[in-house]
Amino acid sequence: MKSAISNVVCMTVLLSSSVMSSSFSSPVRFGAGRVGADRPAFLVRGGSDINVESSTVVAPPADVAAAASAPSTTTTALSASVSGGGDVEEVSDSKLGPNAPPPGLLRRLLPGFPWHQLPNYLTYIRCLSIPIFMVLCYYPVSFPNRAPVLSLIFALASITDWFDGFLARRWDITSPFGAFLDPVADKLMVSTALILLAGRYGGIVAIPSAIIMAREVGVSALREWMAQQGKRDSVKVGMQGKVKAALTMISLTIMLLVPEGVGLETVTWAKFLGPLGVGGAGNIAEGVANAGWSFMLGPSLLMLFASAIITVTSGSVYFRAALPVLLGKE
Repeated sequence: MKSAISNVVCMTVLLSSSVMSSSFSSPVRFGAGRVGADRPAFLVRGGSDINVESSTVVAPPADVAAAASAPSTTTTALSASVSGGGDVEEVSDSKLGPNAPPPGLLRRLLPGFPWHQLPNYLTYIRCLSIPIFMVLCYYPVSFPNRAPVLSLIFALASITDWFDGFLARRWDITSPFGAFLDPVADKLMVSTALILLAGRYGGIVAIPSAIIMAREVGVSALREWMAQQGKRDSVKVGMQGKVKAALTMISLTIMLLVPEGVGLETVTWAKFLGPLGVGGAGNIAEGVANAGWSFMLGPSLLMLFASAIITVTSGSVYFRAALPVLLGKE
């Protein structure tokens, strides 16, 4: 009897100690410790460590795996920290688009420069060059190198018009203000040069200038109206429009190289145009400095005429595309 009671008491004590040890031990932790040769260990209830060797690797959280497999979109240092809940915190000082290429030499040398604003800066420079261009057309009065300087300013402005768009596409960056100002700056620069050259050479430049500027006003109004109708993509810029813009800028750059003292008498075919073939009396104080460029006047006028023709054809393409909406058929 006593032996049976003793056995019961011993079993009760053993069961109680087992329950108490399990209640005060730490829960199971994955990857909480390393035992031996840097192997994963599991800390099980009861306080004992069990080394487990397995070829199976526990997958990280889905958001961490996606962040690790996705291509890098930052141009500077990128850090990621994983909290206990699996959240990922990404820190980067780059503001380029997700499809931007890795940083080149300049972006590595100047990491603090706001490269995402560079296209807008180029547009601002083009806008600021317009008043400078206008002033240099007339002042100072005695300026022998006026023609090459004006041509250089206009050429650089034309190049920035292409370059800021190239950077915006390459770095996958856009801004509402840049999208508004870029085409406006382009039209302002071209219109200013056309008006000034029309005043110098008369009707032979004024007529194609009027055609080009009228088309720009009409197409701009059409695009604004189509945007209100939700159909702006129907009148987006096409290849003819790009050819027209490039041809206009090249012709104006060449024409600005011709000094003011050179008139239309240097263009052999201009005499067949009657009153349109007379013009080009320039600034007497400047004389005919840099007269070697006078032979470029004729080719630049032909290019301007070609630009006016493409202006009409490209404008007609836009209006034909918008015609169903204008007539209420869509």
